[in-house]
Amino acid sequence: MSTDLEPSTPTRADGDAAALKAMLNAQRSDFHRAGFPSAATRRDRIDRLILLLTEGADAFSAALNADFGNRPHAVNLLSEVAGILPDLTATRRRLATWMRSERIRSSTLMGMPTVVDKKPLGVVGVIGPWNFPISLVAQPAASAFAAGNRVMIKFSEGTPRTADVFATKVAQYFDPTELTVVTGGADVGAAFSALPFDHLFFTGSPQVGALVATAAAKNLVPVTLELGGKNPAVIAAHAHVAAMAQRVMAARVANGGQICLCPDYVFVPRPRVGDFVAAALEHSRRAAAAEGEAGLVSIIDDKNFERVTGLIEDARSRGATIRDSGTPLDPSRRRIPPTLVLGVTDDMRLAKEEVFGPVLSVFPYDDIAEVCDYVAARPSPLAAYWYGPVGPDFVEFRERTLSGGMSVDDFALHCAVMGAPFGGVGHSGWGAYHGKTGFDTFTHHRTVTTSALPFSFAKVITPPYSPLLGRSLNAYIGWERRAAARRLSRRLPAPGN
Repeated sequence: MSTDLEPSTPTRADGDAAALKAMLNAQRSDFHRAGFPSAATRRDRIDRLILLLTEGADAFSAALNADFGNRPHAVNLLSEVAGILPDLTATRRRLATWMRSERIRSSTLMGMPTVVDKKPLGVVGVIGPWNFPISLVAQPAASAFAAGNRVMIKFSEGTPRTADVFATKVAQYFDPTELTVVTGGADVGAAFSALPFDHLFFTGSPQVGALVATAAAKNLVPVTLELGGKNPAVIAAHAHVAAMAQRVMAARVANGGQICLCPDYVFVPRPRVGDFVAAALEHSRRAAAAEGEAGLVSIIDDKNFERVTGLIEDARSRGATIRDSGTPLDPSRRRIPPTLVLGVTDDMRLAKEEVFGPVLSVFPYDDIAEVCDYVAARPSPLAAYWYGPVGPDFVEFRERTLSGGMSVDDFALHCAVMGAPFGGVGHSGWGAYHGKTGFDTFTHHRTVTTSALPFSFAKVITPPYSPLLGRSLNAYIGWERRAAARRLSRRLPAPGN
């Protein structure tokens, strides 16, 4: 791919809160004027988004390659377009079913027939990251469209050429009252986060996510946060260590290690650490030697290159053992050889900071309990990985640890199943999307109940109160108390035993 693209100046908000608010007001006004969109309108918007992505695929790839310095065409097509198309097409196909009101079956028998309406929220804000700048704004935008909303996107300033191309394409396919793109730096991002959206969706680091959530909270805007964390991988005691080592290392260097789902550290049975290191380094040498379209993705910019190399040097200075492919660092191309770090201790930055580069910490273990203790004592990661047989050790790891998702024997498979929810937990995020979960994230579920009762509930709960009400409530509470006591008595040992 050509890398001679130069970043031009797309339409920018330049931190002007008034201009951003005007964009929001225009979308909200048109949303209210037009009314809730039909299934046909929603499908039309998703179709235009699919056309935008597919017709612009080559232009996006060229811009991404230029922004990164080296990001192979196949990586760009898979990660930014082809990888999300199944979710977009499935969402388009099923949204009419998801839109239908749901009847609560038991409510009619209770004398209160009830349905749950699926209503769009209004205007959704989407803040995207630089590592997958197109797919991680297009996919939530499609979910928001399916739910009937309008969308404003804050595109990452880390990929300016791609932002220029994407904003231009959006303007060709969408009226700004349907979808608009805002570009600019941190000041624009801060002003965007402070807008009174009906929902705000953010993908990025936990540190920035906390700032976004704080800004949104001032307007009581609900927020979905897709963050990251220190993702663990475990090699099972009876795994084929050499084969699994290559899979783990491939996962670590995907997109230059710049994926929130990459494993940050791996636990290996102590007697097999040497085998793991040898196999992982062999994979590293092949990956580091490849060039051009087959080569490693460059680190996005000098700041992140220096941050990742700083993590390695901090670990080295504190006694860690550094093993890599033997390929030297290349600051001019921002290339870091795939690197293993052994002897990592809690005083090292590598033990605490998300790497976001091709660096993997290796820990030996003797018993799965120590693995579970280590993972459970730290903030919940976005992903956890298990490589090898899924016996009792796997069951214990699965039961005792918490993560946004889990994949077995490969990388990020739980994210690739578009019908399943994808999201973090705790420090790695709030909320989820993909498939129907994405539709539900951007939908208000409104309960509508009609009274078929032979009396007025409002009169029952206002003065003067009938003596029958108190007796009835006491009888009900007593019934529940006795039922709970009976259940407990069947489980608890007798006193003194």
